[in-house]
Amino acid sequence: MPNIIEKELSYRVMGLLFDVSNELGNEYQEKYYQRAIEQAFIENNILYKKELSVDLFYHDKKVGKYVLDFLVQDKIILEIKTAPLFTKENIRQVLGYLQSTNKPLGILANFRTKQLTYKRIINSHYR
Repeated sequence: MPNIIEKELSYRVMGLLFDVSNELGNEYQEKYYQRAIEQAFIENNILYKKELSVDLFYHDKKVGKYVLDFLVQDKIILEIKTAPLFTKENIRQVLGYLQSTNKPLGILANFRTKQLTYKRIINSHYR
């Protein structure tokens, strides 16, 4: 069996995402899912940072910044979407976050589909 990156934590996070999806359905704006996920993290004692601002550097010079939806226990980037489907841009966005923060795993979750859809995205440059 292959090694699953952050197996226990990612399974806990996914369980909470499914709970949120099952209770709220697929009709709301992203901000409501974020609030529900935050409440689920609090109730389940999962450490997180919400809307974390991260600087982007080029040759040691700041060239911009972006905001992560969630950083879970300083290990997993969780990006929330409410769109009919994932796009290549959504996946590239999470890959960029992973590489610039040097985190091992990203989870891209979409609440707008008939049932929760998600992708685990691995940082192949993780050190």
